[in-house]
Amino acid sequence: MIQVNARVKRILVPVVSVLAGFLIGAIIMLIWSYNPLTAYGSMFTSALGNMNGLGETLREATPLIFTAIGFAIASAAGFFNIGLPGQAQAGWLTSIWIVLANPTMPKAILLPLAVIAGAVSGAIVAGIAGVLRAYFGTNEVITTIMLNYIVLYSCQYLMQKVMSDHLRIDTDTTKTISRNGSLHLDWLSNVFGSSRISAGIFLAIIAALIYWFLMRKTTLGFEIKAVGLNPDASRYAGISTKKNIIVSMLLSGGFAGLGGVVLGLGTYQNYFTQTTSLDIGWDGLSVALLGSSTAGGIVLAAFLFSILKIGGLGMQTIAGVPYEIVSIVIAAIIFFVAINYIIGKLFKTKANSALSTSSSVKVNKADGSISGKEPQ
Repeated sequence: MIQVNARVKRILVPVVSVLAGFLIGAIIMLIWSYNPLTAYGSMFTSALGNMNGLGETLREATPLIFTAIGFAIASAAGFFNIGLPGQAQAGWLTSIWIVLANPTMPKAILLPLAVIAGAVSGAIVAGIAGVLRAYFGTNEVITTIMLNYIVLYSCQYLMQKVMSDHLRIDTDTTKTISRNGSLHLDWLSNVFGSSRISAGIFLAIIAALIYWFLMRKTTLGFEIKAVGLNPDASRYAGISTKKNIIVSMLLSGGFAGLGGVVLGLGTYQNYFTQTTSLDIGWDGLSVALLGSSTAGGIVLAAFLFSILKIGGLGMQTIAGVPYEIVSIVIAAIIFFVAINYIIGKLFKTKANSALSTSSSVKVNKADGSISGKEPQ
């Protein structure tokens, strides 16, 4: 057992989880006669070896930062928001629809309007689950799962039956949005080898800073964490648990909605009918867990997941390793993160050591004298 301080332990546990995940992937490759060194080499070369790959990796990480922040806020309040895919999809369709409906509106008005509307859409979807939890005690896991399906099929209906024909190519795909409402920046794309990276990466960094400030420096952040730690004690201290439940879910859904916004206005420049829940929702949940729900951890974890996603294509084309191996590596990483209690046992914090030492001190109730070994 290695003795470290609490801060180092928080860093080591996810690092060990990641290394363990890569090790599992390497073992599986060896079983199937693939060279793991060649495979992982091609992965990192594809994701980071040239400006286009780096740009695509950053592009892939952008929506994950938003959805991970959304999950982290709800988690801080003690809720498991797994409605991130639906909230992101609501933000995606809403932002694209607004831009398509107002193609000549000035960019200074249209782009902020579309971004805000997408965030509000995601917030409304999550807010439904928040209200049900706050006033009726409904389990948010069930409601957010159901809302994913409701949003999925509602978006199909809106796309195929409600959206005007002149905004669509066909019943499943919209037209490409105008430049007035796009997050695409020519100069940024050119810097990164004509990749699909967009201004969304700057919004994601700003979102991470806002999240850090919110949770560390504001009364609202303190109340959200207090409700998550002990709702009964928070209520006794005068903190409104109902208000903070709803607010935390609104914020969670708003950030998830922004994940869908950057996906639509930045990556695809349109909307197309989805047949299943968005991957950025589920991956964002994993990113938040791996990043220990800290702002810096989320950014780094999102970047790692993007390397796996983008580099996994290189593994397939260069090394001939099936892309499913990448999915196994990701699943293994999340598995080890989920059992971080066991991994955490590898490291003993100095605080715990002092606590165990002090437990040997005894107090004589008769005269108040102290005997036994004193803490070092």
